[in-house]
Amino acid sequence: MILPIVAYGDPVLRKVGQEIDKDYPQLEKLISDMRETMYNAQGVGLAAPQIGKAIRLFLIDASPFAEDEELEEEDRNVLKDFNRVFINAKIIKEEGDEWAFNEGCLSIPDVREDVFRQETITIEYQDENFEKHTETISGLAARVFQHEYDHIEGVLFTDKLSSLKKRLIKKKLENISKGKINAGYRMRFPNAKRR
Repeated sequence: MILPIVAYGDPVLRKVGQEIDKDYPQLEKLISDMRETMYNAQGVGLAAPQIGKAIRLFLIDASPFAEDEELEEEDRNVLKDFNRVFINAKIIKEEGDEWAFNEGCLSIPDVREDVFRQETITIEYQDENFEKHTETISGLAARVFQHEYDHIEGVLFTDKLSSLKKRLIKKKLENISKGKINAGYRMRFPNAKRR
């Protein structure tokens, strides 16, 4: 089932997600619905807060990036198989130089800005079977993970922009929260006027 994606301005996007266990109600269906919602919106990641649930769960399918001819072949190979469920994820270590990449977000349609993030991260998480994993990832895979991880920490990519950039996009963000946008997929707007 395709769920509405929560728009910028909704308080759930600012909540730190709660950890979950294997008894979380209808978890398998939730993951399936989130995957369908992400693909319908042509996203490469979707976090539970973006569908109104303040829990530590997100999905990533970075395979669309594997088509980018400008990326190194090694990066493309990693991205083509980077399709996972992350439960109760933690970033254990961030290292390497910060680098800029133009990011967007399904909760903030039509806003894209360069965001600086560290190159390499070591992460710990559980998969959908609650098996624990620890791994180190770099490049675009690390960036997509960091973006989705921020969602379960109540952080949006716009928080990482300079005060000048924030001022420049302020009106766009207000319009998004009021529902004055057509994203091309189902959304839930916190401040939309009822008709």
